[in-house]
Amino acid sequence: MSDLIEQYEKYVMPTYGRQPVAFVRGSGCYLYDQEGSRYLDFVAGLSINNLGHCPPAVVEAAQKQAAELINTCNLYYTKPGGELAQLISELSLQGKVFFSNSGAEANECAIKLARKHGRDTGGDNKFRIITLENGFHGRTMATLTATAQPAKQEPFKPLLPGFEYVPRNDIEALEAAFDDSVCAILLEPVQGEGGIYPLEKGYLEAARRLADRHGALLMLDEVQTGLGRTGKLFAYEHSGVKPDVMTLSKSLGGALPIGATVAAPAYSDVLGPGMHGSTFGGGPVPCAAAIAVLKELTAAGFLDSVRAKGDYMRSLLEKMKSDGLIAGVRGLGLMMAIDLNGPVAADVVSAALNNKIILNNTSPETVRFLPPLIVEEGMIEAVVEFLQTALTELT
Repeated sequence: MSDLIEQYEKYVMPTYGRQPVAFVRGSGCYLYDQEGSRYLDFVAGLSINNLGHCPPAVVEAAQKQAAELINTCNLYYTKPGGELAQLISELSLQGKVFFSNSGAEANECAIKLARKHGRDTGGDNKFRIITLENGFHGRTMATLTATAQPAKQEPFKPLLPGFEYVPRNDIEALEAAFDDSVCAILLEPVQGEGGIYPLEKGYLEAARRLADRHGALLMLDEVQTGLGRTGKLFAYEHSGVKPDVMTLSKSLGGALPIGATVAAPAYSDVLGPGMHGSTFGGGPVPCAAAIAVLKELTAAGFLDSVRAKGDYMRSLLEKMKSDGLIAGVRGLGLMMAIDLNGPVAADVVSAALNNKIILNNTSPETVRFLPPLIVEEGMIEAVVEFLQTALTELT
């Protein structure tokens, strides 16, 4: 392990705060390190492993496709790309899909689509994009500008012009920011990297109303919230408010890299030939894997089980709150977080790793839970039992 750490320190840019463990194998809800120790994974690759590690149907689909055609370029048609686009369209906005490699790329495409639509309908001055404070939309320059977190933006200023940030769930502030120069509002239904903060009831409805009034697009970043994470296939289904544009990634390819920007029919042809592209986007292998993922997620009863397990986990965490062990619980489905009674979240994560449980903290006081959607109740109980012991000792 020490040799591996030295190798990373010598040859890999230090852009991540890595935990001192190297995994060599994954199966279901568990990861295995170099010594063969088993870890219960409640991070799921930050929600890329929604079906767990190496789900058999996804592995089979990817292996079969890799043996037939790994990739060509986007000057040609491939069968998995067409099938996946049709499947996503029919399950969501009924329009067209652009494929890329990541959530940041998917959001970059959405931003360009909004700017182009704004110019087409309102001229050069219709280019402003509103996002929410504490949101996260990626780390490319455009998506970093959309990400209203000053600490992440500061080292890379100047940022791109035309972005404006408003407080989450403040409808009056949103109304004040809107005028006919706005081409889009970009939102996460639940802020994931920001610490698991769901939008309050009525906020998406207000965003929809304002976007319609001013000829702007309502765009939802469902990179982390989509694909069953909140107990619905897409988080917007909780509100019934459909976006004009939606972005997906993370678990779409069963942990293989793929992003998707989905546009409703009225906006499906805003971007024409030569206006956007992605060398590896929509490759046959991740598309074949994604088709397998969507078939698993839409199987009878699967999402019902996600909601039931989310409710069960929340009930156990609420009990911890009533016992005074934690300060708060929030989330939707199996996308949850707890606020601690002190700045000990990093210590909790370290103690969990020592106990062969993988957790993640989004701030010194907040621990985030993104278990695989196939998690079992006994695994949830094991994590809560660990938290009860650890927090009794740490706080």
